[in-house]
Amino acid sequence: MSFVAGEKACRWGLCLGLVLWVGQDGLSCDAAAGDRAIHSTEFSGSLVKTVKGRQYHAQVFAKGDRVRLEYKYAIRTERGYAAIEIIRLDKSETWYLLAQLKELLVTGLDPDDLLPIRPPLPGERDRILIGDATTAGRTTQLFEVQTDHHGRVERFYEWVDLDTGVVLKLVSRDREWAFEYERFRLSPQPDYYFEEPPGYKKRMSAPVPQGQG
Repeated sequence: MSFVAGEKACRWGLCLGLVLWVGQDGLSCDAAAGDRAIHSTEFSGSLVKTVKGRQYHAQVFAKGDRVRLEYKYAIRTERGYAAIEIIRLDKSETWYLLAQLKELLVTGLDPDDLLPIRPPLPGERDRILIGDATTAGRTTQLFEVQTDHHGRVERFYEWVDLDTGVVLKLVSRDREWAFEYERFRLSPQPDYYFEEPPGYKKRMSAPVPQGQG
């Protein structure tokens, strides 16, 4: 999923989709424990993606392996415009709420669109701790990370929340994009945020929404 629906078909490193990355490859016991802690983390926040100086905004609500995004500007899908997107990792699905049609457009998750919520990045090869920092008013650790994903080598700066392990900011050193939380608040999130809305009809779709809103 992405802030600009026309970028949906791009790789996560280019498009900065917002789905949680929860790969378990090579996790140590400590890492697995940290991963469980993040799975239980509930929060809301204001997220901003910047691409070549242009900004895109969304409100994010997260509850374990479920995420709800409320876009400032609706994104266009093959069935119409959707201002709300729900990510269900437990079902490997993305749901787009089409309010005018009372439909729930269901697509599968593309692993290459997944944006990490915890520190390990897809294809990570090297990670260096630079030091302590502050992001969204919270204490973070700043890392320099290098990845080799699908043959593409890329370098990142990554800010990780010290208390929760959630990635609060990610900046590519090689291309003109970044994302960060302007506001990040730990708080319980209601279950219904991540469920099918009453009165909506499910409609299965191709995995990728098309077009730009």
